[in-house]
Amino acid sequence: MRTIAIQIDGHPYTVEVRPDPAQRNTFCVVVDGDPLTVTLPELGAGALPDWVVVDRRPYEVIFDPELRWLQSGGRRYHLETRDLEAATHRPASGDGRVKAPIPGLVTRLLVTPGQRVEPGQPLLILEAMKMENEIHAPRGGTVQQVHAQVGQGVARDALLVEIG
Repeated sequence: MRTIAIQIDGHPYTVEVRPDPAQRNTFCVVVDGDPLTVTLPELGAGALPDWVVVDRRPYEVIFDPELRWLQSGGRRYHLETRDLEAATHRPASGDGRVKAPIPGLVTRLLVTPGQRVEPGQPLLILEAMKMENEIHAPRGGTVQQVHAQVGQGVARDALLVEIG
């Protein structure tokens, strides 16, 4: 199960998402305690859906590629998302090794070897469950090595970046 904090036009929601093992592309979703069944279309890596089915009702949606907004029913909604589990499950190394907190797809690299970074600086973007997760530097230093590549799928705890 994945727990996500979402704000839509400033209204906060806590969303729990769990794949339905009986149906492909279907998820059991609980929004602030209310259960829903959500089905998504078959998508390629990194693609966003243009429709969803929620409790057997279809909805046409348009997502901003950066997930800053979504549009449905002729109205645009400001969107903020935060993966609550990514922050709590980050493997602590303490030695400058940055590991993947969740399995996902590397969509952007924001640093290169030899670059100086500050604590908390974004290093790369890791996409998981259609959400972009910024992976930050745990400490300041110089990027020694970047082990990830754009388009690469990584497992949880995979070594992404080394900071010396």
